[in-house]
Amino acid sequence: MSTAQERWARQLADWAIPAHVLAGAAESPWVLPRQVFRRRAAAQLAAPTGATFDRARVELDESGSLLDIGAGAGTSSLPLLAAGLVTEFTAVDADADLLAACIEGADSLGVPTRGLRGRWPDLAKRAGVADVVVCGNVVYNVPDLAPFIAALTAAARRSVVLETAARHPLVDLNPLWQHFHGLTRPEGPTVDDLIAALGELGVHPHLTRWRRPSEPEHRDFAELVETTRRRLCLPPESAAEVDRVLREHGHNPELPPDLGSSGRELATLTWPGWAD
Repeated sequence: MSTAQERWARQLADWAIPAHVLAGAAESPWVLPRQVFRRRAAAQLAAPTGATFDRARVELDESGSLLDIGAGAGTSSLPLLAAGLVTEFTAVDADADLLAACIEGADSLGVPTRGLRGRWPDLAKRAGVADVVVCGNVVYNVPDLAPFIAALTAAARRSVVLETAARHPLVDLNPLWQHFHGLTRPEGPTVDDLIAALGELGVHPHLTRWRRPSEPEHRDFAELVETTRRRLCLPPESAAEVDRVLREHGHNPELPPDLGSSGRELATLTWPGWAD
């Protein structure tokens, strides 16, 4: 009988794109829409909302140091800096451009900041410990949860605040995979699978489910079409058909979502840290 951690890893492995589809792709389908992450960070900085911000604000209390794992452009952390709650800030991310954007934003807010480029938990020793550790929308890229979660928990003096999509973020693309390739894609894992795996690791988080407000995440519908086309391993000449199918599936041209990052149904998990 498999464990919850094994089921989590197996479900993530099921998202591999079939070799025959990948071989026909002219461009990499693993699109990192940096512009989406920058827009989310800017919107959150202008008007902080959501359970992750609320929980992290409570855990920081009046003030404290903050470590952001998978910081991106700073969606989870910059609003906390702007609220005057953070005394020291460390951002960790593998993408140089997004990390630079986060550090630039933090510097503009006058908080002592350092950025570490790389992956967690590889950088755990260099990152050290902080009062609060935040981690936004990373875990669906983590098949081996045990060392990742252990390092998060060991880095937090007070608590870990982890945000994740309620279900795997690529699920929204499933109808399009069926339409263009005749492929039935996976449906999991979900946050419930994550919680089961965490339980095996001795972590029993407080869970808050919430919904991100609808807002345009791409500059325009054409940008959504281009990103989606590449994710589906389709050639440039398929753009018009992708546009048509997206509209048929009810995606609003005035509020183009990003089908493949975190989506709008989210969960925030909070648990105590282990650091002294």
